[in-house]
Amino acid sequence: MARKTRLMQNVEDRYRQPLERLLPEMINEHGLTATAQTLDVSKATLGYWLLKLGINVRRVALAPGESLEVKRTG
Repeated sequence: MARKTRLMQNVEDRYRQPLERLLPEMINEHGLTATAQTLDVSKATLGYWLLKLGINVRRVALAPGESLEVKRTG
């Protein structure tokens, strides 16, 4: 596990859950920009956190009638 900065720990304390779980949920729900604004950090900081924690963000284009399924492993 990556060593977390004081700011990362403060956000975890405020939301009472680890960033590894919080960030993917918020980004999927609100997007990168809104997540950064909600957490009161810059988009660059949020990007650094994602990189440091090994969280991948993918953008996918779907044609009408197509769907996407996300499977968790482990």
